[in-house]
Amino acid sequence: MSDSAAALPAFSNRPIRAAIIDLDGTMVDTANDFVAALNGMLARIGVEPLVTREEVVGYIGKGSENLIRSVLAARLPHPQATGQFDDALATYQSEYAKINGKHSTLFPEVKEGLEAMRELGIALACVTNKPHRFAVELLSHFGVAQYFKVVLGGDSVALKKPDPLPMLTACERLDVLPRETVAVGDSENDALAGRAAGMATLTVPYGYNHGKAVQSVKSDGIVSTLRTAAMAIAATLAPPDTTLTE
Repeated sequence: MSDSAAALPAFSNRPIRAAIIDLDGTMVDTANDFVAALNGMLARIGVEPLVTREEVVGYIGKGSENLIRSVLAARLPHPQATGQFDDALATYQSEYAKINGKHSTLFPEVKEGLEAMRELGIALACVTNKPHRFAVELLSHFGVAQYFKVVLGGDSVALKKPDPLPMLTACERLDVLPRETVAVGDSENDALAGRAAGMATLTVPYGYNHGKAVQSVKSDGIVSTLRTAAMAIAATLAPPDTTLTE
């Protein structure tokens, strides 16, 4: 499946009223921000070697804690990595705060897709495992914060994706049912969280997915951009064809 047409059959009997959209790898290419912040952290705590984009892409999507644990585990014996964790996490957050958005770019057709969804009357939430304050700053930096009624970060509720709690919380705050909602993301975590919450799911092919092929994600379809996702959603809102044929 490679476009909205592939996703339509899964939506044929469930009009979509809301979309929950991931941030890193779905709306914004933030990998270079992570690289800069992690290398700043490693330099400050005196750990080598520095990270590359290729390494970091495999870690993105599971929250800052997992990111730091993965980087340390690749460089230090387990006891030392565990002992360094708290200092490394605080240092990383300090470094990330300095550069949030500076080395990032908005993916193609993100604004167009969000605008199209808004014109359809679709309620929008951004649910990410990134800390909430960084998510809000990043959305504002790229001029898309106004599209979202709800923004939840990895520290907004007790559990992160792939647990369904953030998705269910977003539905509650948007006042929609999970079955009326589609989760759009770039990774298995997004699809797992959406499916566990009872939502339709769509996957974009250009993100990170923890370094794995996007085809490995079990979702209702792969959509090339958020604008294509909006087209798939629009098809669920079209009146049924009642034309009778002989």
